[in-house]
Amino acid sequence: MKAFAVSFRVAAATAFVFAASAAHADLTLPFNCTKSNSVQAFTQDNLDSFDLVNLSVRAKGNATPVGEMLTGGNTGATFYRAYNFPVTKVVVGSNLAIKSGSAVGSALFFDRTDDDTGAKFGLTLANFTIDYVNKMVTADITPMGGVPKAQQPIYTFEVDTALALKYKFPLTVTGHEVLKNLALTPVAKAALVSSLQLPEIALPALDFNFGTLTQDISTNLRSTCASSKPYVAQ
Repeated sequence: MKAFAVSFRVAAATAFVFAASAAHADLTLPFNCTKSNSVQAFTQDNLDSFDLVNLSVRAKGNATPVGEMLTGGNTGATFYRAYNFPVTKVVVGSNLAIKSGSAVGSALFFDRTDDDTGAKFGLTLANFTIDYVNKMVTADITPMGGVPKAQQPIYTFEVDTALALKYKFPLTVTGHEVLKNLALTPVAKAALVSSLQLPEIALPALDFNFGTLTQDISTNLRSTCASSKPYVAQ
């Protein structure tokens, strides 16, 4: 295992160096065995709006909740302030510019119960990708019991802390980044409204800031590799 770890880190570091000298070709690097993670943290306004319409948020696949579970004071909806998604691959372009990073296999399930009728509605966002070229986050969107739509734009973002890669030759590459002011796209808003049957009172909440995405990249290895298989909503 030790020999594998050293070999993997050397290979990853070498790949980054190679990418820096490549003039045109993109290079896809598998990162599912590394301690690289993306964390989405919702705002308090988001959590209050979830509670307002009895909307629970559940981690699926590779995703895991961060911190303590919160229970809404109005409806009893349950959610966490933040969710962690293991980074599974990174696409590097010329001059070491990272074009995208993906958390394949991670998903969030938005689960809503209508207080008046008891009807249940749901929507899954899965297999997230940060597209740095177009400055948006994409994901597969699947209404509960419906047909998935692959890699739809769900958020735009602003850069708060730009990704800075640090190298400790020849074994380790690390990086840290914070994206802020996540804003739902028209595609995401339409999917949430139709799939969750959101009441009119909830619609202004779709214009809220949807928090931050924090990426911590490392070529150090996980004890167990994260799955790189796309999550398929059940």
